[in-house]
Amino acid sequence: MNVALLKSLNALRARRQAAILTTDVKTGAQQLFERGAAPQDGALREELAARFLSGKSGAVDDVFFAVYLPPPRLVIIGAVHISQHMIGPAQAAGFDVTVIDPRTAFASEDRFPGVALHAEWPDEILRDQPLDAYTALAALTHDPKIDDGPLKAAFEAECFYIGALGSRKTHAQRVARLVEAGVSEEALSRMDAPIGLDIGAASPAE
Repeated sequence: MNVALLKSLNALRARRQAAILTTDVKTGAQQLFERGAAPQDGALREELAARFLSGKSGAVDDVFFAVYLPPPRLVIIGAVHISQHMIGPAQAAGFDVTVIDPRTAFASEDRFPGVALHAEWPDEILRDQPLDAYTALAALTHDPKIDDGPLKAAFEAECFYIGALGSRKTHAQRVARLVEAGVSEEALSRMDAPIGLDIGAASPAE
């Protein structure tokens, strides 16, 4: 790989941008494609889209596709009891976990040891660590002042999972606020709310 391509690839990875490096195994010629690239060659365009989706590297005919995807990330808004129980399974599944809550009484190292914890307003943290398509967002505070901004940012960033805690009444009010803030109804249909699977859970751990 030439130095210019390597620098471009490293810059994309540093920004958590997905990339695919193609190599012609006969000639050694290489090209670098970002997610969303639309080359004129239709077959190449379809192959790139499929590999960005699957995350799998591999060869097709005489071209090798090396896929570079950001590690999956879970951003939890709210340092609550449910958050504490989510962290272990998420980390075991390979997620980088970040917890954000401006309420210092909740966001303490004692309650969240060994995890990236920010006792600041989410908008401030997400300005420097923006959401992306390889991030899942879970909004758990019940407080619109804390949850709504990150939820709107998650839709704009096309996070692969967006979930929010709350009753049906709470969720209806949330939807109304987000529509007023400019989020489309089509986008809102992707939100998992009430968050989680219906397993008859009675405790935060469940």
